[in-house]
Amino acid sequence: MHTETERCVRAVQSKDARFDGVFFTAVRTTRIYCRPSCPVVPPKPENMEFHPSAASCQRAGFRACKRCRPDTSPGSPEWHVRADAVARAMRLIQDGVVDREGVPGLARRLGWSTRQIERQLLAELGAGPLALARAQRAQTARVLIETTPLPMGEIAFAAGFSSIRTFNDTVREVFALTPGELRARATSPHPRAAATPGVISLRLPFRAPLEPSNLFGHLAATAVPGVEEWRDGAYRRTLSLPYGHGIVALAPRADHIACRLSLTDPRDLTHAISRCRRLLDLDADPVAVDDRLRTDPLLAPLVDAAPGRRVPGTVDPAEFAVRAVLGQQVSTAAARTHAARLVTAYGTPVDDPEGGLTHLFPGSDALAALDPESLALPRSRRTTLLTLVRALADGSLTLGPADDREESRAKLLALPGFGPWTTEIIAMRALGDPDAFLPGDLGVRRAAEGLGLPGTPAALTARAADWRPWRAYAVQYLWATDDHPINHLPVEES
Repeated sequence: MHTETERCVRAVQSKDARFDGVFFTAVRTTRIYCRPSCPVVPPKPENMEFHPSAASCQRAGFRACKRCRPDTSPGSPEWHVRADAVARAMRLIQDGVVDREGVPGLARRLGWSTRQIERQLLAELGAGPLALARAQRAQTARVLIETTPLPMGEIAFAAGFSSIRTFNDTVREVFALTPGELRARATSPHPRAAATPGVISLRLPFRAPLEPSNLFGHLAATAVPGVEEWRDGAYRRTLSLPYGHGIVALAPRADHIACRLSLTDPRDLTHAISRCRRLLDLDADPVAVDDRLRTDPLLAPLVDAAPGRRVPGTVDPAEFAVRAVLGQQVSTAAARTHAARLVTAYGTPVDDPEGGLTHLFPGSDALAALDPESLALPRSRRTTLLTLVRALADGSLTLGPADDREESRAKLLALPGFGPWTTEIIAMRALGDPDAFLPGDLGVRRAAEGLGLPGTPAALTARAADWRPWRAYAVQYLWATDDHPINHLPVEES
C-alpha cells in the first residue's frame, strides 16, 4: 500500500481512518509522521512520503505527531491475514518476543537466520526487528507514562528498555518530549478519582465498524467459571503471562475497547495487550471483509444488518485447544462444566479483589500429569485430551503466532480424535486463520439451509470459495442467525 503514492495521497486528503496502521505519512518539511486520518490540514503531496511502519518513520528521522498519535493506530490487518514467515515474525514482535529473547530468539522460532530476518523485514517494512521492537517499546512506555503513577525508572525496565538513558533518549527522539513532559501533558486539569494501585487503564483502538454482540456474547456464554466472567458490562479473565499473571477487563465502547489490566509484573504489558487484541480480533479490516462477503446475495442482508462482526480469538492457543476437545459433541454448558473441573483441580489460584475470578487455566505441563480416570468423559475423548496435552507439553505440537497454519492443521489431524471440525475451530480461534471454515458444523449447516445456501459440507465448501480469504467471518454471520446466547451481549443480573 505505501508504494501506491496516489492512493495514499487520496487517503490522507480524505482523512480515511480505514488506513490507520496500514501506512504512515511522513512530512518532509516538519519531520513529523502521522496516521492517514490526522485531523490537521493535510500537507502538500510533494511534501509527503509514505512508510509501512512507525519504525520505518522513526528510522528515517521522523517523530510522532502529538495530535493524531500515530503510534496508537490499530495494527496492520496484513499481518492478520498473511501466513508467510514475515507475517509470523511481525506477530511475534508484537507479542514481545524480541524484548524477551532477542533477535536470535525470534530467528529460532521461525527457523531462519538472523540475517534473513533483517533482510526480509527491512525490505517489506523499512525497518529490522530491533527497530520494530524499539517502536513498540516506545509505545508501551508512553502508555505507562500516561496511565500509571509508576516512577520513570520502573517504566523504563517494564517497557523493555535496557537502561534509563536509552529510555529517555528514545522517548525524546520518538515523541519530541521528555518522559516528564509526556506525563504532564496527559494530566487532566479536572479532578478525578485516584487510580486503583497496580491497575493500568487504556483504550484499545480498532477499525470501525465493530459489532460487539457475537464477539462478547461468545466469550461470555462460553466463559469457564473461575477463569472468565461477565461483570459490570465487561468481559473479565485471568491471564498467564511470561513474568507473572494478570487479570483483564474488556468492555466495548463506541470507538474503542476499554481495557483494565492488573499485572503482577508490568513487563508483561506488551504481551498482555497483544493477547487482548488477538482475543477480540481488533486488527481486522472489517470493510474489506464485509465488502467481499456482500458479493454473495444471500450473505449480503446478514452483513448489512450487523456489519463489522469479528472472530472471537483466544489469549492462549493451547488453552483453547484443550477447550475445543472438551467441547466435542456436547453443549456449551457441558463444555464449561468439564473445563471448570480441570481448572479447580489443576489451575493455579489467584486473588481477584474486584470480582469472582479464582484461577489461571492450567498449563499443558499440569494437565499432562492428570489421571484419566478422574475425567467424566468418554474413554475415546480422554485419549484425545491426554494425547493433545502431552504433545503440547513435550513440544511436538506448538500453537501460536509463529506457527505455520497448514503445518499445525496437519499435526492436529494426525492426533487421535481430531477431525475437521476440531481442527478448523482451533485454526480459526487459536491460530487466527481468517479463512478457517466449518462446513460440517451443525449451526453453520442449519443457517445455510435457512438462507437457501447448499446444505451439504461439500456443496457449501464449493459455494464458499467466493468468500475467501474471509470464510471464518462468514461463519460468524451464519452463526448469528441463531437465537443463541453466544450471539447476544449478556444482560446484567439485577
